[in-house]
Amino acid sequence: MSRRRAVPVAAVVAALALIALAVLTALVLAGDGAPFAVDTAVREAVLERRAGLGPAAKALTATGTGVVPYLLAGVAGWLASGRALGVVAAEAVLGAGQLARIGLRVAVDRPRPPADGWLSAAHGASFPSGHATTSALAGGLLAWALLRRCPGAPGRAAAGCALLWAVGVALTRVVLGVHWASDLVGGWLLATGWLALTLPALARFLERPALPVRPWRRRNPRIG
Repeated sequence: MSRRRAVPVAAVVAALALIALAVLTALVLAGDGAPFAVDTAVREAVLERRAGLGPAAKALTATGTGVVPYLLAGVAGWLASGRALGVVAAEAVLGAGQLARIGLRVAVDRPRPPADGWLSAAHGASFPSGHATTSALAGGLLAWALLRRCPGAPGRAAAGCALLWAVGVALTRVVLGVHWASDLVGGWLLATGWLALTLPALARFLERPALPVRPWRRRNPRIG
């Protein structure tokens, strides 16, 4: 009797996340980008209760774009491998995920919430949230690297902090009024699916031994 190979957990997670993302994207497209009932309800509740949260939300949201996510990805690559090649590989995972996010955003072209509720400037389409996707990718990479480097309780605590940062960055986008709640969900699903697809390959790549450095061969000096 032949043994069946067990399906890797990462493959199951990737499939579920990407299927859910496809369903959510189809629903957004079917409604011509209009918000769902839950989006409207969440927005109204946040607008009523966000007094005083603007400055903190702006400070936290600023860490979810620009240099910070790429810096975190670089730290993740170094922690996971201790080599410059690991840094490059982790940056490539983040960069490729960004390209996928941009492509999906352009294809869906969902309008943002009404600008009268914005506390921060925003541009481009709304789905999926760029901050939610980027912070989830960077935070996920860092959490994965921390668990590889420190598999015990300290590593789990540090990984949890990295993921909490990513969630916090995403939530600021709703607090600031520039995204619908479903935009955040789309970003999280995309990041989850992408990391589940790429992290096993990244781990195998980083476990390859480094190429040996061959010393230059010196010619024996001629005598006479």
